[in-house]
Amino acid sequence: MAGLLPALVAVSQKAAEVARLCRAEEPLFRLLLAEKSGPERNARFQRDFKTLADVLIQELIKHDLGTQFPELRGHIHGEETSEFRDAQGGTVTVRVGATPGDTVALLLAVLGPEHARAAELLAEAVHREVTLGDTELDGIDPGVSPGDLGIWIDPIDSTNEFIGGREDVAAIDGIAPGGLRSALVLVGAFDRHSGVPVLGVINEPFFQRDPQTHRWQGRYHWGVAHGATRLCSLSPPLPRPRPRVVLSRAEPAAVRGALGSLGGGPPLFAAGAGYKLLCVALGLADAFVLSQPTTFAWDSCAPHAILRALGGGVVALEGALRAGGAAEPPELRYHRPVPGRTGPQRWANLGGLVAFVHPPHLRAVLAALGDLPAL
Repeated sequence: MAGLLPALVAVSQKAAEVARLCRAEEPLFRLLLAEKSGPERNARFQRDFKTLADVLIQELIKHDLGTQFPELRGHIHGEETSEFRDAQGGTVTVRVGATPGDTVALLLAVLGPEHARAAELLAEAVHREVTLGDTELDGIDPGVSPGDLGIWIDPIDSTNEFIGGREDVAAIDGIAPGGLRSALVLVGAFDRHSGVPVLGVINEPFFQRDPQTHRWQGRYHWGVAHGATRLCSLSPPLPRPRPRVVLSRAEPAAVRGALGSLGGGPPLFAAGAGYKLLCVALGLADAFVLSQPTTFAWDSCAPHAILRALGGGVVALEGALRAGGAAEPPELRYHRPVPGRTGPQRWANLGGLVAFVHPPHLRAVLAALGDLPAL
């Protein structure tokens, strides 16, 4: 698998640049929205949008990884369909063309001819070669073939925050409750036979503004967890004596109250499943708890691999509570759809989840929730 991790990081960097371009001009950005409908709609939100950035990022990742690793073709999955509404209200299948000119032509079908410059900028970003200065990545080979892997992509996790574009959201104890900071690019690789996540890249396109140019600067994090290999760009955070959790604002009061009694401080709240998972990896929170089946394989695969690389993991909350005192509750897997479900629900993380780095924190969370009525 030598070369695959740098390739995942490179496509995440290219994807982040496309996301930044799509936010660069508000009049352009307003043209890049298309409301999801039918089986694509996420039941959690009254309005759930996809953007041209979502679709284009997903397709560039599929294109670049499939070109470099042909054995991955047909095994690169994402949140979005490749269809987008064009300037006349019809449907265009978005893909990366063989040349920048081909990609420009496809984008013009979406944007309309009056936005030729925007289409050229996006096509240029899609076709640009990315050079990584991270030499540490070059020598990492966990010893699994790309032919044994599948890929899950969330092209822009926390799309609603990406669309809203808020920059003035003040962090609380290091965690941004919402805004652009929570819009991430997630690329994860899993073992196609076991479903175990083995490689993960989280890219933060909107990490901070450059103080001189005022342009957005990003950063990325990666992790490898295969066999006995555990490698990560992050260091494991120091454990707190008592865990503090990060939650969705949609969590029921009973769950909030039970977790608030852990003694690590009141629960923190944030937008975006990927961002909350990242907060655990960064040590800003000790656990992310979600009691509802509102996340999906593309949300959790990449962060899960990073958490495994740090010594933690992501377990199904319902299954972990059923397992009682089992030493190792069942972790999420990513290779099989949910039987009898359609659309995105085929890949829902049923039964909620708990993400953690330190196993004692997981046990504390499960103990706190164990006496609640069925979640």
